[in-house]
Amino acid sequence: MSSEPYPSSSPSAQDPSDLLKNVQFSSHNSDPLPETLTASDLLSGSYDPSKLHPMAGLGGQLDYLVLDDDKTNDLPGSGTAVPSRGWSDDLCYGTGTMYLGGLALGGAWGFREGASRPLAMSNMRLRINSILNSVTRRGTFLGNSAGVLALGYNGINSTIDAVRGKHDVFGSMAAGALTGALFKSTAGVKPALATATVVSAFAGAWSWVKTRV
Repeated sequence: MSSEPYPSSSPSAQDPSDLLKNVQFSSHNSDPLPETLTASDLLSGSYDPSKLHPMAGLGGQLDYLVLDDDKTNDLPGSGTAVPSRGWSDDLCYGTGTMYLGGLALGGAWGFREGASRPLAMSNMRLRINSILNSVTRRGTFLGNSAGVLALGYNGINSTIDAVRGKHDVFGSMAAGALTGALFKSTAGVKPALATATVVSAFAGAWSWVKTRV
């Protein structure tokens, strides 16, 4: 029994380099290949940027998304010295500003209280500890209280303005009175009325100052 070698003329036994030499690649795109971009072309400014991307040459044919983030509130009477873009803007910025202001004021109050508190013995560590405790207690108390008041006031004030269709001092005072009454409603009638009067006066003064500046 004789064994003969496989014929070398079969397609599977061809040299891969010969196959690659005979392969022809065709492109379905009729556009010519882009020219090679070099650094000298970019530096000299002789290269057309529209060749970098097929959509680069559209120019004014594109429709852009227009955002109204800079559009202020068009409610009558809302054009004050402090521009507003709506109730959400007032709610966020008003609450944050009041919280930080109350935190700073309470911190100063606590620092003064802790620095002037009498101690059993003169010790710097005890004095620093007393100041930190007072700052933490007074700062968080005033900050949280101011933030809650601002949150309620801005929400009620925006609702009143939307129902009335305008913004003025009287609406702000009414919102301040309702906010103060709700804030101290659990403490009794007299504290609620006192807080409502104080918050209403502050709200009216703030609204009047915004229209006059």
